[in-house]
Amino acid sequence: MSKIITVFGATGNQGGSVVEAILTDKSLSREFKVRAVTRDVNKPAAQKLASKGVELVSADMSSSSSVAPAVKDAHTVFLVTNFWESMSAATEISQGKAVVDASKAAGVEHIIFSSLIDATKASGGRLPNISHFDGKARIEEYIRATSGVKGTFVLPGMFMSGFTTMIRPNPPSEPAGYTLALPVDPDKAEAPLFAAAEDMGKFVKAAIKNFPLQTGNRILAATDYYTIHRLISEFAEVMGKPAHAVQIPDDKFKSFLSPAAAQELLENMKLLEGPGYYAGESLGASLALLEEKPTTWKEFVEKHKEKWLHSSP
Repeated sequence: MSKIITVFGATGNQGGSVVEAILTDKSLSREFKVRAVTRDVNKPAAQKLASKGVELVSADMSSSSSVAPAVKDAHTVFLVTNFWESMSAATEISQGKAVVDASKAAGVEHIIFSSLIDATKASGGRLPNISHFDGKARIEEYIRATSGVKGTFVLPGMFMSGFTTMIRPNPPSEPAGYTLALPVDPDKAEAPLFAAAEDMGKFVKAAIKNFPLQTGNRILAATDYYTIHRLISEFAEVMGKPAHAVQIPDDKFKSFLSPAAAQELLENMKLLEGPGYYAGESLGASLALLEEKPTTWKEFVEKHKEKWLHSSP
């Protein structure tokens, strides 16, 4: 009899990638039956999963009792939380804890959590406002402290998809090409790039197939560290058009953003200069676990180049 894996956020980038990776893997598709958690089981993306034999469940993450049906009889749970939905670290932490508590009560053996580092701690208090990092770190700590449930932690890198809006075409008054304007030194800031929709499943597969050997470990989900200079140079190469990165003042960067998110995203960028998105940790051990190579930045740009070709200044 197949074991059940419950996948939260199953119609999103991360959860959707996990579902697809399991369904298309010969051994895992036999070993596991996928239960997809989504808010609306009737939307097209959910119905597409149902057509592939995936069980659909709608679950409210506000309490462990409301989550219970989603994790009932599950062997493994993939958990992803969404800070940006509420813009509240307290809400994100509460939701994460609710799933962990429900999983323990249900006898779940393995939680794979989409986590991030404690940026406040890693920066020695210099970057105290990156709530979407620190909240996930609190959930990871809670999983580690919860007896009876084994955890593996997959830490997604900087989403490549974010650069489809950050790299902008130059205005008509300037030479043709593209510009990436960030509040960091392009030669010093390093981003561990990650194609979420394409690759999250590859890293989560590694956590599943190496269970319980990877219990308690962090798997860093990124293809490589890219300086901003390297990133924009490879972008220009693929696009066949000039592109350059410029460092702009902090206040100017913040002026492009909503006031609620401006300081958070500024500090997120500053993290790339030091102590680092993963606090300087090597990607080598994580990449060695993969059966399939992750998407490179050049491959991502080639696949999605139409988004930049049709974007406006």
